[in-house]
Amino acid sequence: MNIELSCLQARHPSAPRHAPAALQSIGLRLGVGEQVAVIGPSGAGKTTLLQILACAQRPAQGEIRLGGQDPWQLSTRELRLLRGQLFLAPQVPPLPPRQRVVTSVLAGRLPAMSLMASLRSLFYPRDIPAAYEALCHFDLSDKLFDRVDRLSGGERQRVGLARALLSPASLWLIDEPLSALDPMRAKMAITALVNLARERQITMVASLHQVDMALTHFDRIIGLLNGQVAFDLPSSQVTRERLAHLYEKHEHELRSDAFPLAAEPALDVSAPVVMHCR
Repeated sequence: MNIELSCLQARHPSAPRHAPAALQSIGLRLGVGEQVAVIGPSGAGKTTLLQILACAQRPAQGEIRLGGQDPWQLSTRELRLLRGQLFLAPQVPPLPPRQRVVTSVLAGRLPAMSLMASLRSLFYPRDIPAAYEALCHFDLSDKLFDRVDRLSGGERQRVGLARALLSPASLWLIDEPLSALDPMRAKMAITALVNLARERQITMVASLHQVDMALTHFDRIIGLLNGQVAFDLPSSQVTRERLAHLYEKHEHELRSDAFPLAAEPALDVSAPVVMHCR
């Protein structure tokens, strides 16, 4: 699904009137099957951008077109059909606590299912092998029949991501997918998402705090700052200076091994040198 945003502005629904817009004059274009990482400090507007793209929030001004359609000019039925082509993975997935993992993962298919089929799937999960395969991509196959409320926070996050693999959507919107994951599983998760999106020609927009992961796995990086696009560049052109500007007042949030802002610590020459002989 292609995306076009023009002069787009958006406000948080609960924000006071005098507060600045969460997104200001955003203009972006994404082609079909393109994978993009959105980076920037907290409060930059990353989650609001994903909410707008998911048609969960209406922009205050400007234009949005998804697959050539303006969502807010569609009929109720047409908008529902369009939303069925969108998959939003929030940072904290809304998984029913007493539900089995297999049922939660298969729920990714609900937009393509009839009402009766979706009700049956709550009691008699169908296509269990597909759920198992999706969980394998996130090192969770052994949790297939566990209850959601017995999972850790990181495991729940990975269940939410596994849903995307069974979704009929042509646009994946992934919000901070690695926030609760250890480095090994974070790398596994982002690799699975990006590779499968490329194979299936699915457009993917992911917000990330892990800048090194964004630079390693995505060809295009969008930097947001104060609700505006600070840069939109190939990952090879995202320099240390651009990152320093983007995170100027939020250096503690910059997580990148490739571009550390702090200087290397000086060698302590007063420390004793210990030599081990064999």
